[in-house]
This record gives sequence, structure tokens and C-alpha cells, in this order.
Amino acid sequence: MANININDIKNGMTIKIDNNLFTILEFQHVKPGKGPAFVRVKMKNVRTGATIDNTFNAGIKVETARIDKREMQYLYSMNDTYYFMNMEDYDQIELSKDVLGKAVNYLKENLSVMVMSYENEIVGINLPDKVDLKVVETEPAVKGNTTSSAMKDATLETGYVVKVPIFIGEGETILISTSDGKYVSRA
Repeated sequence: MANININDIKNGMTIKIDNNLFTILEFQHVKPGKGPAFVRVKMKNVRTGATIDNTFNAGIKVETARIDKREMQYLYSMNDTYYFMNMEDYDQIELSKDVLGKAVNYLKENLSVMVMSYENEIVGINLPDKVDLKVVETEPAVKGNTTSSAMKDATLETGYVVKVPIFIGEGETILISTSDGKYVSRA
């Protein structure tokens, strides 16, 4: 891939450092009164999802990485293997739970996701910002408890357990944020 000057990076760009792929979340060029300029970068590891801060000397070269994204539909899972289908050519791929990480908490049949790959290696998926999931198990609301901030556990159709307000009952569909895994609202 192409090498670029660290001063030319942009938010959303993917770079390769020590065989790790990182997406630039934010950056800041710093020119102190004394000493050389440098670039502070907040970046996310594409494979692990970990966010790190790093500082680079201005003017160094970094390797860019091209991440291919394809829209695919989640079909089903068997054991720890998850199956996705490309809606254009109907090719199917299998992804392990290790590659998907926390995304398995939000996967339900027919959900469209963006599958990311780098040089024919699938490195992860991008979920929609919010997904609607059905509550399959929760405690009934206690009569008389009208505290507006009271929360209880609810088990969703994917097996994920989330805190919801006490007025949410079994069988209801709710919106969950995929960025932090929290309840947003009723669907």
C-alpha cells in the first residue's frame, strides 16, 4: 500500500502499524514553542476494537491500508459460527465469534451489516447505530414503584442482558445502541 506523511492523515482513514490496522478517530497537530512538531492521534484497532492514543513525530511516513466494505445480511448461527450472505451474488461466508466480538449481542436474522475485509482477511463488521430487539424475559413491574429512574434487567432475543426502565414488559420490542449496548427507547 501507499505510504503517506503523518501530517496528511484524516479522520476515518485506516493505517497499518506493526501489522496492526488502525482507524483514525481524531488527530491533532501540535507545534510547541520549543522542540519539533508532533501529531497526537486517537485510533481504534480494527481487529480488536481497542482504542488507543499515540503520538507521532511530524513528518514520519505511515502505511495506509485499504479496508473493503461489503453489505451483507446475517442469516443464522450454529455453535460459535455465524453465517452471512452477500445480497448481490448470494455468496455466503462464515465468521467466528472471535472475529465478531461484542457484535454477537446484537445480531438477529436478516440484519444488514457491513463486513470489513483487508487483503481477503475479514477483520470485523460494522453494525447499524441502533437495532431493535425483542424482550424475551424480564421481571414484571412492581405496582406503586413510580421512580422514573428505576431500571431492571431484561434478556433479549439474542441472549444479551440489558438494563431497561421498569415499564418495559416481556414481548416488547426495544431499541438498543450498538455503540454502548444500552437501552434507547421502545421501538
